[in-house]
Amino acid sequence: MERIIFNEDHHAFRASAKEYCDRSLVPRMEQFLEEKTIDRAAWLEAGKQGFLGLDVPEEYGGSSVGDYRFNAVFAEEVSKVSASLSSCFGIHYDCSAPYLVDLGTEEQKQRWLPKFCSGELIAAIGMTEPSGGSDLAALKTTAKKTDGGWVVNGSKTFITNGDMADLVITAARTDPSKGAKGITLFVIEEGMEGFARGRKLDKVGQTESGTSELFFEDVFVPDENVLGEVDRGFIHMMERLAQERIGAAVCNIAHATQILDETIEYVKQRKAFGQPVGSFQYNKFLVAELVTKAEVTQAYIDNAVVAHGEERLSAVDAAKAKWWSAQVQNEILDACVQLHGGYGYMNEYRVARAWRDARVTKIWAGSNEIMKELIGRDLGL
Repeated sequence: MERIIFNEDHHAFRASAKEYCDRSLVPRMEQFLEEKTIDRAAWLEAGKQGFLGLDVPEEYGGSSVGDYRFNAVFAEEVSKVSASLSSCFGIHYDCSAPYLVDLGTEEQKQRWLPKFCSGELIAAIGMTEPSGGSDLAALKTTAKKTDGGWVVNGSKTFITNGDMADLVITAARTDPSKGAKGITLFVIEEGMEGFARGRKLDKVGQTESGTSELFFEDVFVPDENVLGEVDRGFIHMMERLAQERIGAAVCNIAHATQILDETIEYVKQRKAFGQPVGSFQYNKFLVAELVTKAEVTQAYIDNAVVAHGEERLSAVDAAKAKWWSAQVQNEILDACVQLHGGYGYMNEYRVARAWRDARVTKIWAGSNEIMKELIGRDLGL
Protein backbone atom coordinates (compact mmCIF):
# COMPACT_ATOMS: atom_id res chain seq x y z
CA MET A 1 0.00 0.00 0.00
CA GLU A 2 1.28 3.44 -0.91
CA ARG A 3 2.47 5.56 1.99
CA ILE A 4 0.83 8.98 1.76
CA ILE A 5 2.40 11.00 4.60
CA PHE A 6 5.39 12.26 2.59
CA ASN A 7 5.58 15.02 -0.03
CA GLU A 8 8.15 15.96 -2.65
CA ASP A 9 10.41 17.65 -0.08
CA HIS A 10 10.51 14.48 1.99
CA HIS A 11 11.28 12.36 -1.07
CA ALA A 12 14.15 14.68 -2.03
CA PHE A 13 15.45 14.54 1.53
CA ARG A 14 15.23 10.73 1.46
CA ALA A 15 17.37 10.67 -1.68
CA SER A 16 20.01 12.76 0.11
CA ALA A 17 19.87 10.54 3.18
CA LYS A 18 20.25 7.42 1.07
CA GLU A 19 23.20 8.95 -0.77
CA TYR A 20 24.87 9.71 2.57
CA CYS A 21 24.27 6.13 3.76
CA ASP A 22 25.58 4.61 0.52
CA ARG A 23 28.66 6.82 0.51
CA SER A 24 29.59 7.21 4.17
CA LEU A 25 28.15 4.21 6.00
CA VAL A 26 27.75 1.13 3.80
CA PRO A 27 31.39 0.96 2.58
CA ARG A 28 32.68 1.18 6.16
CA MET A 29 30.41 -1.29 7.91
CA GLU A 30 33.15 -3.87 8.38
CA GLN A 31 35.33 -1.20 9.98
CA PHE A 32 32.52 -0.20 12.33
CA LEU A 33 31.93 -3.84 13.25
CA GLU A 34 35.60 -4.44 13.96
CA GLU A 35 36.04 -1.27 16.02
CA LYS A 36 32.64 -1.60 17.73
CA THR A 37 31.88 2.06 17.13
CA ILE A 38 31.08 4.62 14.44
CA ASP A 39 34.11 6.75 13.73
CA ARG A 40 34.12 10.52 13.97
CA ALA A 41 34.35 10.97 10.22
CA ALA A 42 30.87 9.50 9.74
CA TRP A 43 29.46 11.87 12.36
CA LEU A 44 31.15 14.89 10.83
CA GLU A 45 29.83 14.00 7.39
CA ALA A 46 26.31 13.59 8.79
CA GLY A 47 26.65 17.01 10.38
CA LYS A 48 27.95 18.55 7.18
CA GLN A 49 24.89 17.25 5.33
CA GLY A 50 22.56 18.74 7.94
CA PHE A 51 21.18 15.47 9.32
CA LEU A 52 22.06 16.13 12.97
CA GLY A 53 20.30 19.46 13.41
CA LEU A 54 16.78 18.68 12.20
CA ASP A 55 15.27 19.74 15.55
CA VAL A 56 17.68 22.61 16.18
CA PRO A 57 16.88 26.25 15.27
CA GLU A 58 18.93 27.83 12.50
CA GLU A 59 20.56 30.38 14.81
CA TYR A 60 22.32 27.49 16.57
CA GLY A 61 23.46 25.72 13.43
CA GLY A 62 20.46 23.51 12.73
CA SER A 63 17.80 23.49 10.05
CA SER A 64 14.77 23.72 12.36
CA VAL A 65 12.51 22.07 9.79
CA GLY A 66 9.64 21.83 12.26
CA ASP A 67 8.41 18.64 10.63
CA TYR A 68 9.02 15.32 12.39
CA ARG A 69 8.58 13.45 9.13
CA PHE A 70 12.13 14.47 8.17
CA ASN A 71 13.42 12.85 11.36
CA ALA A 72 11.53 9.71 10.39
CA VAL A 73 12.94 9.68 6.86
CA PHE A 74 16.54 9.87 8.05
CA ALA A 75 15.88 7.20 10.69
CA GLU A 76 14.40 4.89 8.07
CA GLU A 77 17.30 5.21 5.67
CA VAL A 78 19.93 4.59 8.34
CA SER A 79 17.91 1.67 9.75
CA LYS A 80 18.00 0.01 6.34
CA VAL A 81 21.79 -0.07 6.66
CA SER A 82 22.04 -1.11 10.31
CA ALA A 83 19.92 -1.05 13.45
CA SER A 84 23.05 -0.15 15.42
CA LEU A 85 23.78 2.95 13.39
CA SER A 86 20.20 4.19 13.58
CA SER A 87 20.25 3.83 17.37
CA CYS A 88 23.51 5.79 17.67
CA PHE A 89 22.41 8.63 15.42
CA GLY A 90 18.90 8.56 16.86
CA ILE A 91 20.05 9.05 20.44
CA HIS A 92 21.91 12.14 19.25
CA TYR A 93 19.67 14.00 16.81
CA ASP A 94 16.24 12.60 17.73
CA CYS A 95 16.40 12.00 21.49
CA SER A 96 19.02 14.41 22.87
CA ALA A 97 18.20 17.44 20.72
CA PRO A 98 14.77 18.11 22.29
CA TYR A 99 16.34 18.20 25.76
CA LEU A 100 18.97 20.74 24.73
CA VAL A 101 16.64 22.86 22.62
CA ASP A 102 13.60 22.86 24.92
CA LEU A 103 15.34 23.01 28.29
CA GLY A 104 18.66 24.72 27.56
CA THR A 105 19.37 28.31 28.50
CA GLU A 106 20.47 30.73 25.81
CA GLU A 107 24.07 30.36 27.01
CA GLN A 108 23.85 26.57 26.91
CA LYS A 109 22.41 26.56 23.41
CA GLN A 110 25.13 28.86 22.13
CA ARG A 111 27.78 26.73 23.84
CA TRP A 112 26.69 23.28 22.72
CA LEU A 113 24.29 23.26 19.78
CA PRO A 114 26.50 24.50 16.90
CA LYS A 115 28.99 21.67 17.44
CA PHE A 116 26.13 19.28 18.21
CA CYS A 117 24.76 19.98 14.73
CA SER A 118 28.15 19.72 13.03
CA GLY A 119 28.94 16.36 14.61
CA GLU A 120 31.89 17.76 16.53
CA LEU A 121 30.09 17.05 19.81
CA ILE A 122 28.36 13.69 20.19
CA ALA A 123 25.55 13.30 22.72
CA ALA A 124 24.35 10.46 24.92
CA ILE A 125 21.61 10.12 27.51
CA GLY A 126 22.58 8.74 30.93
CA MET A 127 19.44 7.35 32.48
CA THR A 128 19.72 3.56 32.82
CA GLU A 129 21.60 2.24 35.85
CA PRO A 130 22.99 -1.18 36.83
CA SER A 131 20.28 -1.64 39.48
CA GLY A 132 17.34 -0.74 37.26
CA GLY A 133 16.30 -0.25 33.66
CA SER A 134 12.75 0.79 32.86
CA ASP A 135 12.12 2.14 36.40
CA LEU A 136 13.67 5.58 35.92
CA ALA A 137 12.31 6.86 39.21
CA ALA A 138 14.47 4.36 41.14
CA LEU A 139 17.84 5.73 39.99
CA LYS A 140 20.64 5.91 42.56
CA THR A 141 23.09 8.39 41.03
CA THR A 142 23.18 11.42 43.32
CA ALA A 143 24.01 15.10 42.95
CA LYS A 144 24.70 17.12 46.08
CA LYS A 145 24.71 20.91 46.06
CA THR A 146 27.97 22.70 46.70
CA ASP A 147 29.34 26.18 46.06
CA GLY A 148 28.81 27.05 42.40
CA GLY A 149 27.53 23.66 41.36
CA TRP A 150 26.88 20.02 42.22
CA VAL A 151 28.93 16.94 43.06
CA VAL A 152 27.71 13.88 41.15
CA ASN A 153 28.35 10.29 42.19
CA GLY A 154 27.04 7.09 40.66
CA SER A 155 27.07 5.08 37.48
CA LYS A 156 25.10 4.39 34.32
CA THR A 157 25.08 1.38 32.03
CA PHE A 158 23.89 0.32 28.56
CA ILE A 159 24.59 3.86 27.34
CA THR A 160 24.43 4.20 23.56
CA ASN A 161 27.27 6.45 22.31
CA GLY A 162 28.76 6.12 25.78
CA ASP A 163 32.16 5.19 24.39
CA MET A 164 32.67 8.54 22.67
CA ALA A 165 30.02 10.98 23.85
CA ASP A 166 31.21 14.52 24.54
CA LEU A 167 27.95 15.47 26.27
CA VAL A 168 25.97 13.13 28.51
CA ILE A 169 22.52 14.27 29.59
CA THR A 170 22.57 12.66 33.02
CA ALA A 171 19.74 12.07 35.45
CA ALA A 172 20.71 12.30 39.14
CA ARG A 173 18.82 12.37 42.41
CA THR A 174 19.05 15.81 43.99
CA ASP A 175 16.47 15.38 46.76
CA PRO A 176 16.05 11.80 48.05
CA SER A 177 13.05 12.80 50.15
CA LYS A 178 10.97 13.66 47.10
CA GLY A 179 11.19 10.36 45.18
CA ALA A 180 10.56 10.89 41.47
CA LYS A 181 10.06 14.61 42.17
CA GLY A 182 13.65 14.97 43.37
CA ILE A 183 15.53 14.21 40.13
CA THR A 184 17.50 16.76 38.09
CA LEU A 185 19.17 16.63 34.69
CA PHE A 186 22.81 17.63 34.25
CA VAL A 187 25.01 17.87 31.17
CA ILE A 188 28.25 16.12 32.05
CA GLU A 189 31.03 16.88 29.60
CA GLU A 190 34.10 15.02 28.42
CA GLY A 191 37.10 16.06 30.50
CA MET A 192 35.30 16.71 33.77
CA GLU A 193 37.42 15.31 36.59
CA GLY A 194 35.96 12.09 38.00
CA PHE A 195 33.97 11.25 34.86
CA ALA A 196 35.17 7.92 33.44
CA ARG A 197 34.01 5.48 30.80
CA GLY A 198 33.92 1.78 31.47
CA ARG A 199 34.44 -0.98 28.96
CA LYS A 200 32.55 -1.26 25.72
CA LEU A 201 29.87 -3.78 26.56
CA ASP A 202 29.97 -7.15 24.81
CA LYS A 203 26.44 -7.35 23.44
CA VAL A 204 24.55 -10.14 21.67
CA GLY A 205 23.93 -7.81 18.72
CA GLN A 206 24.39 -4.23 17.57
CA THR A 207 28.15 -4.68 17.50
CA GLU A 208 28.75 -1.37 15.72
CA SER A 209 27.18 0.56 18.58
CA GLY A 210 29.66 1.78 21.20
CA THR A 211 27.55 0.90 24.23
CA SER A 212 29.37 1.56 27.50
CA GLU A 213 29.26 1.96 31.24
CA LEU A 214 29.78 5.45 32.69
CA PHE A 215 31.12 6.26 36.13
CA PHE A 216 30.90 9.48 38.16
CA GLU A 217 33.19 9.85 41.16
CA ASP A 218 32.87 13.23 42.86
CA VAL A 219 32.31 14.94 39.51
CA PHE A 220 31.91 18.67 39.97
CA VAL A 221 29.20 19.93 37.63
CA PRO A 222 28.80 23.72 37.57
CA ASP A 223 25.39 25.32 37.95
CA GLU A 224 25.51 26.39 34.31
CA ASN A 225 25.34 22.69 33.33
CA VAL A 226 22.00 22.06 35.03
CA LEU A 227 19.51 21.29 32.25
CA GLY A 228 15.97 22.43 32.90
CA GLU A 229 14.61 22.96 36.40
CA VAL A 230 16.08 21.48 39.56
CA ASP A 231 14.02 18.53 40.85
CA ARG A 232 11.90 18.42 37.68
CA GLY A 233 14.14 16.04 35.76
CA PHE A 234 11.70 13.12 35.91
CA ILE A 235 8.96 15.28 34.41
CA HIS A 236 11.36 16.50 31.72
CA MET A 237 12.16 12.88 30.84
CA MET A 238 8.52 11.78 30.77
CA GLU A 239 7.62 14.69 28.48
CA ARG A 240 10.17 13.51 25.89
CA LEU A 241 9.73 9.76 26.03
CA ALA A 242 6.98 9.82 23.38
CA GLN A 243 9.49 11.04 20.79
CA GLU A 244 12.02 8.42 21.83
CA ARG A 245 9.42 5.68 21.51
CA ILE A 246 7.96 6.74 18.18
CA GLY A 247 11.53 7.12 16.92
CA ALA A 248 12.23 3.55 18.03
CA ALA A 249 9.09 2.35 16.26
CA VAL A 250 10.11 4.07 13.01
CA CYS A 251 13.49 2.35 13.12
CA ASN A 252 12.05 -1.04 14.08
CA ILE A 253 9.73 -1.39 11.12
CA ALA A 254 12.14 0.14 8.60
CA HIS A 255 14.84 -2.30 9.69
CA ALA A 256 12.52 -5.31 9.49
CA THR A 257 11.01 -4.30 6.14
CA GLN A 258 14.43 -3.90 4.52
CA ILE A 259 15.55 -7.39 5.56
CA LEU A 260 12.17 -8.81 4.55
CA ASP A 261 12.57 -7.30 1.06
CA GLU A 262 16.02 -8.87 0.80
CA THR A 263 14.64 -12.20 2.00
CA ILE A 264 11.89 -12.17 -0.62
CA GLU A 265 14.52 -11.81 -3.32
CA TYR A 266 16.51 -14.62 -1.72
CA VAL A 267 13.61 -17.11 -1.68
CA LYS A 268 12.87 -16.31 -5.31
CA GLN A 269 16.41 -17.38 -6.24
CA ARG A 270 17.25 -20.12 -3.75
CA LYS A 271 16.13 -23.53 -5.01
CA ALA A 272 15.30 -26.79 -3.25
CA PHE A 273 13.85 -29.90 -4.81
CA GLY A 274 14.13 -28.24 -8.19
CA GLN A 275 12.10 -25.09 -7.48
CA PRO A 276 12.47 -21.75 -5.68
CA VAL A 277 11.90 -22.17 -1.95
CA GLY A 278 9.54 -19.22 -2.03
CA SER A 279 7.16 -21.14 -4.27
CA PHE A 280 6.38 -23.77 -1.64
CA GLN A 281 2.93 -23.08 -0.28
CA TYR A 282 3.99 -22.79 3.35
CA ASN A 283 6.72 -20.29 2.54
CA LYS A 284 4.49 -18.39 0.14
CA PHE A 285 1.80 -18.05 2.80
CA LEU A 286 4.39 -17.11 5.43
CA VAL A 287 5.84 -14.33 3.28
CA ALA A 288 2.33 -13.09 2.50
CA GLU A 289 1.64 -12.88 6.25
CA LEU A 290 4.91 -11.09 6.95
CA VAL A 291 4.40 -8.49 4.24
CA THR A 292 0.85 -7.80 5.37
CA LYS A 293 1.88 -7.52 9.01
CA ALA A 294 4.70 -5.13 8.08
CA GLU A 295 2.44 -2.90 5.99
CA VAL A 296 -0.31 -2.75 8.61
CA THR A 297 2.27 -1.87 11.27
CA GLN A 298 3.76 0.77 8.99
CA ALA A 299 0.34 2.37 8.56
CA TYR A 300 -0.09 2.74 12.33
CA ILE A 301 3.41 4.14 12.75
CA ASP A 302 2.92 6.60 9.88
CA ASN A 303 -0.22 7.84 11.59
CA ALA A 304 1.71 8.19 14.85
CA VAL A 305 4.51 10.12 13.09
CA VAL A 306 1.99 12.62 11.76
CA ALA A 307 0.29 12.86 15.16
CA HIS A 308 3.61 13.53 16.86
CA GLY A 309 4.45 16.24 14.36
CA GLU A 310 1.14 17.88 15.20
CA GLU A 311 1.77 17.49 18.96
CA ARG A 312 -1.19 15.17 19.49
CA LEU A 313 0.57 11.81 19.97
CA SER A 314 -0.28 10.55 23.43
CA ALA A 315 2.18 8.66 25.62
CA VAL A 316 -0.10 5.64 25.42
CA ASP A 317 -0.23 5.62 21.62
CA ALA A 318 3.55 6.00 21.52
CA ALA A 319 3.80 2.99 23.84
CA LYS A 320 1.56 0.99 21.48
CA ALA A 321 3.75 1.88 18.51
CA LYS A 322 6.94 1.00 20.38
CA TRP A 323 5.93 -2.43 21.71
CA TRP A 324 4.01 -3.57 18.65
CA SER A 325 6.72 -2.56 16.18
CA ALA A 326 9.37 -4.32 18.27
CA GLN A 327 7.24 -7.46 18.43
CA VAL A 328 6.56 -7.45 14.69
CA GLN A 329 10.19 -6.67 13.89
CA ASN A 330 11.38 -9.69 15.85
CA GLU A 331 8.72 -11.98 14.37
CA ILE A 332 9.61 -10.92 10.84
CA LEU A 333 13.36 -11.30 11.30
CA ASP A 334 13.06 -14.67 13.01
CA ALA A 335 11.02 -15.89 10.03
CA CYS A 336 13.57 -14.40 7.62
CA VAL A 337 16.35 -16.38 9.30
CA GLN A 338 14.26 -19.53 8.92
CA LEU A 339 13.63 -18.82 5.25
CA HIS A 340 17.38 -18.50 4.67
CA GLY A 341 17.94 -21.93 6.18
CA GLY A 342 21.46 -22.62 7.43
CA TYR A 343 22.76 -19.48 5.75
CA GLY A 344 20.48 -17.44 7.96
CA TYR A 345 22.60 -18.47 10.93
CA MET A 346 25.83 -17.23 9.38
CA ASN A 347 27.14 -13.84 10.52
CA GLU A 348 28.28 -13.03 6.99
CA TYR A 349 24.60 -12.75 6.02
CA ARG A 350 22.81 -9.51 6.86
CA VAL A 351 19.75 -11.42 8.03
CA ALA A 352 21.70 -13.07 10.84
CA ARG A 353 23.12 -9.78 12.10
CA ALA A 354 19.73 -8.08 11.79
CA TRP A 355 18.08 -10.86 13.81
CA ARG A 356 20.59 -10.41 16.63
CA ASP A 357 20.41 -6.62 16.45
CA ALA A 358 16.64 -6.57 16.78
CA ARG A 359 16.30 -8.54 20.00
CA VAL A 360 17.03 -5.55 22.24
CA THR A 361 14.20 -3.46 20.79
CA LYS A 362 11.74 -5.35 23.00
CA ILE A 363 13.77 -4.18 26.02
CA TRP A 364 15.04 -0.64 25.50
CA ALA A 365 13.06 2.63 25.45
CA GLY A 366 10.90 0.96 28.07
CA SER A 367 10.43 -2.81 27.90
CA ASN A 368 7.43 -4.18 26.02
CA GLU A 369 6.00 -5.32 29.35
CA ILE A 370 6.14 -1.76 30.69
CA MET A 371 4.48 -0.51 27.50
CA LYS A 372 1.61 -2.95 28.02
CA GLU A 373 1.34 -1.84 31.65
CA LEU A 374 0.94 1.79 30.49
CA ILE A 375 -1.69 0.80 27.96
CA GLY A 376 -3.55 -1.31 30.52
CA ARG A 377 -3.61 1.51 33.05
CA ASP A 378 -5.03 3.83 30.42
CA LEU A 379 -7.84 1.33 29.92
CA GLY A 380 -8.68 1.57 33.62
CA LEU A 381 -7.29 -1.86 34.47
